[in-house]
Parts: sequence; structure tokens; C-alpha cells
Amino acid sequence: MSEANAGKALTVQVEGSSFARIPIRTRVVMPGDDLDAFVREYAAEVVRSGDLLFVTEKIVAITQGRSYLVEDIQPRKLAFFLSKYVTRTPYGIGLGMPETMEMALRECGTIRILFAAAVSAVTKLFGRKGDFYRIAGDRARAIDGPTSGTIPPYNKAVVLGPERPREVAQRLKALLNGVPEVAVVDINDLGGNVLGSTVDKAEEKRLVAILKDNPLGQGHQSTPMGIIRAV
Repeated sequence: MSEANAGKALTVQVEGSSFARIPIRTRVVMPGDDLDAFVREYAAEVVRSGDLLFVTEKIVAITQGRSYLVEDIQPRKLAFFLSKYVTRTPYGIGLGMPETMEMALRECGTIRILFAAAVSAVTKLFGRKGDFYRIAGDRARAIDGPTSGTIPPYNKAVVLGPERPREVAQRLKALLNGVPEVAVVDINDLGGNVLGSTVDKAEEKRLVAILKDNPLGQGHQSTPMGIIRAV
């Protein structure tokens, strides 16, 4: 069994059961790479019956051509204005820079982002948080901005969420002869969610609990996939 990433536990207990979260170390995925070939190369020999293979949304999006260099994004004035009011965290820049906000405006539509921002501004006055992303939706939440801890060249890029993640999960399961279940996940040090999978909603909820502490890490680990295995 592989070792856990630094600072992370290999096993975790959820709902009275123990699960291993086994990171799969790979080379850096690049635009133009074929996701199926990439997954086959690194996962086909290590998955077993009963496993669940979880794949980060970032490598799915990159192979779909949804990664953009910051220098190639020209934010509009509205993006500069709105990004000033986004709370930045130590775990990621989110929409707190004009370039990521610009991509949110393109992905989600200007009206939806403006409505989300307006509602959020009001509810924050009453101590309520999270309304912006609840209204803006998964497409806004999944946008990754550049950070110093990100593997190059993505430390200078904005990566959007993946297209059709549920279809991707189903395709990868078929690719691996149906041996593991598959989930495309958006997990970071603040939490996460399942964007698409081959399991039901109850199992997706348990999956989020199993991955709550972000076992793949947030920086240079080069482990964009992992296996969940009952132990």
C-alpha cells in the first residue's frame, strides 16, 4: 500500500468504518494530454475490485482545454470591482483577483454573478456566509486561481471546472473494466464536493467525509488521483 502524503493520514474512520486514502503519484498533466491514457497509465495497475478511484477536477479540466494563462486573460472593469470584495484565504485565491473573477463572469453569466454578489453583500451584514457560491453555483466554486504552492505551469494559470464530470466518471469506470467506482472531486483545505460520480448521493456524501482533510494536498505533491479502499 502506498504512503500518505506529508502531513496527511493514510487511513480515516467514517461512520464506524476505516478507509485508506491512497494517493497516486503521477507526472504533471498538461494541456493536450489524453485523460483516458493518463488514467490508464497510472491507475489501471493499482485499482482493485471494491475500490473507488477519485480524480481531481483540475486534471479533468486541464485535459479538456480549460486552463488559461493569467497573462492571456483581460479582465473587464466589473471584474476588478467585484474581486475587491472577495475574502481571500490561505488555501487559495478563489475569485479574489480580477482574472479569476473575469472567468467567473464568462462561465456563469454577468447577471448571475451580480445577483450572487448583491445577495452576499446583504447577508454578510447579518453574519451569514457562503451565499455567493450557493447562488453562483458549482462553476464559480470550481475555478482555481494561481498560487505560489501550485505546480508550474499552473502557478500562473486559471483553471475552470470540468465539463460533464458525471459523464467523465462513467467513461473512466468503463475504461478500467468497471473495477472501481469513480468520482471527479473538488477537494481543498476548506472542504469539498463531488462534481460527478458513478455512485449514489448517499455514497457521495460519505466520500466527501472521507476526503474532508484533503489527503491529496494542495501544492507540489503531484498526486492528482487517489484510491479509497475499505480496510
